[in-house]
Order: sequence, then C-alpha cells, then structure tokens
Amino acid sequence: MARKVAVIGDGHVGQTVAHHLVITGLVDHLALFDLNEDKVKADVIDLKDALPNLGHHVEITYNDYSELADADVIVSTLGNIKLQDNPDNDRFAELPYTSAQVKVVASRIKASGFKGILVVVTNPVDVITMIYQAETGLPKERVIGTGTLLDSARMKHAVAESLNLDPRSVSGYNLGEHGNSQFTAWSTVRVLDKPIDKLAAEKGLYLAELDKQAREGGFAVFHGKKYTSYGIATAAVRLVETIFADAKTVLPVSNYLTEFGLYMSMPAVIGAKGVLARVPLSLTASEKEKLRISANYIKTKYAESKD
Repeated sequence: MARKVAVIGDGHVGQTVAHHLVITGLVDHLALFDLNEDKVKADVIDLKDALPNLGHHVEITYNDYSELADADVIVSTLGNIKLQDNPDNDRFAELPYTSAQVKVVASRIKASGFKGILVVVTNPVDVITMIYQAETGLPKERVIGTGTLLDSARMKHAVAESLNLDPRSVSGYNLGEHGNSQFTAWSTVRVLDKPIDKLAAEKGLYLAELDKQAREGGFAVFHGKKYTSYGIATAAVRLVETIFADAKTVLPVSNYLTEFGLYMSMPAVIGAKGVLARVPLSLTASEKEKLRISANYIKTKYAESKD
C-alpha cells in the first residue's frame, strides 16, 4: 500500500521535512504545497534530481489540493518566520497570520474529503492545532500538534551534555504549551534509569538552568540563523514514522485534554489512528500548578484568536 504524505508550507521546516521523507524512503508519494509557486516548483525539481541517486522511487507533486483526498498524513508547516523575530521571543506574534492562513487551508482539507492524520507544526502550535481541528471537523484523536516533542528533546540534549552522555540516556518530558509557559516535569526525568533529582544532588546540576536551556533553546538557534529547521523537522518526521508503523509509541505531543478542554502537550500513545490513549503521570503539586497555568495561557490566546 502506497504511503502518501502532504507537506503544506515549503519554508525552512517544510523543505527539511520533505527532504527527510524523500531520502529515507519513508513515503511513496509526497505532495508539496506553498503560496510561492516558484519556490515549491524549484524544490520539487531539486528533489526529483536527487531520485536517480537513491535506492527507491518517490512520486512528487505540488500545489494540487485534490491530492489530499487519499493522503495518509498531512504535515502543516506553513508560517511566516520573520514575525517571530521580536524582542519578546513570542511565538504568538505569528498568530494573526497563521490563524488566517490555516482557516483557508483547513477549508481545502475538509473539501478534499481527507480522512488521515493531521500533524501540526505551525506556530503557535497548540492554538493552531485547535483551530485546525475545529475548522476541518476531523476527530480530535486525528489532529496532533508536535507540541513539546521538540522541547523534551532539547531538555534531553541539555541534561546529557551537562553529564557528557548520549541524549538517548535521558528520558522524561517537557509539558504544557510549546512556548514560554512550558516546563520540564523533573519528576518524570530519569538519567541512566536514575531519578534526575538524586543525580543532580550528586553531580551538582542546576535543574532551573537546564529547564531554561530546554525552554529557550529554540531562540538560541533562531537568533543564530533566523529560523529553526532540523530539530522540529525531525520531530515531525518521527510522528509520521510512528503513525505509518502503528508503533504505539508514547510521545509528548499536543493532544486534546478533556479535563482542560484544549490542546497542549502531555504524553500520549501514538499509532496508525492517531492518539490512541493518554498516559497518566504522577506529577508533583508544583508541576500540576504549572500545567494549569500553561493551560489557562493557551485558553486565553485561543479566545483572542476568535475575536
């Protein structure tokens, strides 16, 4: 059975996702979309130029919304990265632009009859994921934001680097908003299967500083090259791969939390049908309060997007 992915938004992140999908052979058909016709056409030609040197074939098309009808996964990476270049490092600076664009795209997704999984990268991702779900009418379990999948990876990177370890030796989650109100749930973090709090005491680690590195890591990248790409694109591709494999993997993604009535990041089991189950966590009282604060922040911003 052919595996088909559509990537909507051919900017830095979208083209990196597209390149990864093609060179790894994860897809049989890639459909690319962008408002800049010359740019997306050029990327399609460039990707097709790569095919003769690969060990597999990928069909590549562009800007044909009828292609969405039988797509397995849509990845939304549309945005205007220049709007994030603001003194407050505020991802919500993109919201007026992205919310308007998403409503147009969502109407086309709905009209196509798409019945697959929608993976949302577009910022501010928690609010945009809610808008996509509302506008497309897709079941909540089939609309997933990348959320803190990237932030959790940044936390693992920060912790591992401080201990001179492989980041895959670190487990645990950043939770809440993919933004300034997120936090590292240190009660979930383990290093070499040891609780981080005990290791921090032994090694003299400052968890507050590591939390800051995880939360602000994206801005360090952004201010260096004026965009981010590899980390977030890899997170998006991991979600696509998990869906295709029906891997039933636990990932911290932006998913619908009934108790809060909104999308934000908590660990969920991801498989071929999207979010299969939520994974309960035994958070501390302080972490529960941080989660509540983050939820209220997202809720306020979502309400503003509807004004």
